[in-house]
Amino acid sequence: MDGEVRYEVEGGTARLTIDREAARNALSPGVISGLEAGLARADADPAVRAIVLTGAGSRVFCAGGDLSGLSGDGFLAGHEGRRAYGALLQAFSRARKPTVARVNGHALAGGLGLVLACDLAVASADAGFGLPEIDRGLFPMMVMALLQRHVGRKRALELLLTGDRLTGAQALEWGLVNRVVPAAELDATAQGLAQKLGGKSQAILALGRRSYFTAEDLPVAQAMEFLAAQLSLNVLSEDAAEGVTAFLEKRPAKWTDR
Repeated sequence: MDGEVRYEVEGGTARLTIDREAARNALSPGVISGLEAGLARADADPAVRAIVLTGAGSRVFCAGGDLSGLSGDGFLAGHEGRRAYGALLQAFSRARKPTVARVNGHALAGGLGLVLACDLAVASADAGFGLPEIDRGLFPMMVMALLQRHVGRKRALELLLTGDRLTGAQALEWGLVNRVVPAAELDATAQGLAQKLGGKSQAILALGRRSYFTAEDLPVAQAMEFLAAQLSLNVLSEDAAEGVTAFLEKRPAKWTDR
């Protein structure tokens, strides 16, 4: 773990905190490697059942890439750094554990990409969301791949081409987040959602998430064949048998995560 990312576990939830408040929690190489290491650590810990991602402080979740280091180490090194950010976004979908973004403040540029990479997102009412790269002579290339999967073409292009910022309420309406709550309720809401996810069968959550992301880019006919095969695997699991039995017996299921 890098010193720019804090890793804490409490009550079955791992919290990854981008710890660069003075730099608006910008995405340095250390933050990117720290987040990827934190995801791997949480995935490998059987005590962890859900992952929460947030930023230090109360003003900014993540302001995106650290522009002060944009051209510091040469062209090829810079290119590899940008590829590392893309790999981090993909690491969220490959994780076995469900992820929740706790958006404690503004989520901009690459920071919005992190929100989109998480399975679910809870935002403070005073958070803002946007892709201001166009006003810096840049374009949010890798974030665009996730944005296209969250909103329709017109809304995606509006964010990309104008650089305008959305309020929390607008982000909720557009489907960028799942909940918007007063700042005082953010912790309880994010933790409650993580605990709800942690109470499900981890084996079935992992199978379902992997199936979701695999099927996302398949043509419908291929997706149906693939998902039928995944359902056949699902019904053979111990937790599927337990879940159905518990339903018929009108009692809570006792998951074995197998």
